Amino acid sequence: MNVDGLRAGLERTGYLADDALATALFLAVAMGQPILLEGEPGAGKTQAAVALAEVLDTPLLRLQCYEGLTASEALYEWNYPRQLLSIRLAESRGEQLRDADLFTPDHLLARPLLAAISHPGPRPAVLLIDEIDRADDEFEAFLFELLAEAAVTIPELGTRRAVVPPVAVLTSNRTRDLHDALKRRCLYHWIGYPGPARVEEIIRRRVPVAAGWLAGQVAGAVARMRGLDLLKPPGVAEAISWTTALHMLGVPALDDAAAERTLGAVLKYDEDIGTARNAGLATLIARA
Repeated sequence: MNVDGLRAGLERTGYLADDALATALFLAVAMGQPILLEGEPGAGKTQAAVALAEVLDTPLLRLQCYEGLTASEALYEWNYPRQLLSIRLAESRGEQLRDADLFTPDHLLARPLLAAISHPGPRPAVLLIDEIDRADDEFEAFLFELLAEAAVTIPELGTRRAVVPPVAVLTSNRTRDLHDALKRRCLYHWIGYPGPARVEEIIRRRVPVAAGWLAGQVAGAVARMRGLDLLKPPGVAEAISWTTALHMLGVPALDDAAAERTLGAVLKYDEDIGTARNAGLATLIARA
């Protein structure tokens, strides 16, 4: 597969990638190097990894990051009920278990990171480490071994090294700066908001049942909203959600009344809704 083939494959899944993004994802797969996708929320970073896994016909293993996430929560945990069952079975047989008998691969529950390392192939799994900027510095440092060597260390079992290293896709909304050491291990691509024409095309693909006028009107309105002083400018995800909401209400074309009823599908702060109203809904939803 080449860049054009990957881009065509992404398009078949409903994800429209430009040449730069398709090239970056192709290189991540071809070079076996992690890729960091940064951009505003709702610009399509997570969906890029989902679409890539679909194109490669391989599992998507997603780790959602959050403040306080620990290595053990992301990597593995021991199956305590199964360990207890093993102990009781041994007692019923009059056998004595050692610690080594309880801490075995059979008693291990793999979380996303270990599952990605353990994936047998033949194609690499896509490991999505979503919103890495929400995790702590300690967890970010923990990822260095995984990203650099496709390996993780389990104290009781030793180092596990991937036979087929995963394609690691990290996303960040840039709520904090990531370590240079992490960035050095990754390819990088910034996903910006697409223009109205591309948003319209994305909406038509993702909400094909919506009326013809609706996709263009929503795309134009979302683009105008981004020009306002908003706390959270709407992204592609909000444009799709808004179109879906309008379709579910049976709205064939966007007007002031329909916009007023559904602003909560596209704007996520009361202050932003007020800003849009003050700017004039008629102006924001005007047809091109």
